[in-house]
Amino acid sequence: MPQEYNKLVRDRIPEIIRKNGLECETITLSDTEYRQALREKLIEEAQEAATASNGELAIEIADLLEVVDALLKSYGISYNQITLERDRKRASKGDFEQKIMLLWTKENTTK
Repeated sequence: MPQEYNKLVRDRIPEIIRKNGLECETITLSDTEYRQALREKLIEEAQEAATASNGELAIEIADLLEVVDALLKSYGISYNQITLERDRKRASKGDFEQKIMLLWTKENTTK
């Protein structure tokens, strides 16, 4: 019985599967389907990075960045645009160097 995946895979995965003596079926996605599949893959890779061991973290972040690169290319977004947005957000909200965790907020009733 076939193992179902229905997910975006790297270009050489079908070739690797066949070299390992297995059969597989693939389809080519439309641009719209591809972009949606990339967004789903982004979540998948982020979850894998979030649960990776310290030793596997670099590998999982590399996979995550590969998906980010594909998204940028698909949408025509440049690294320069990303850098500008990151710098804007750092200037207005800061970065993560101080290791701050927000525990709670409440309305100030002494206004």
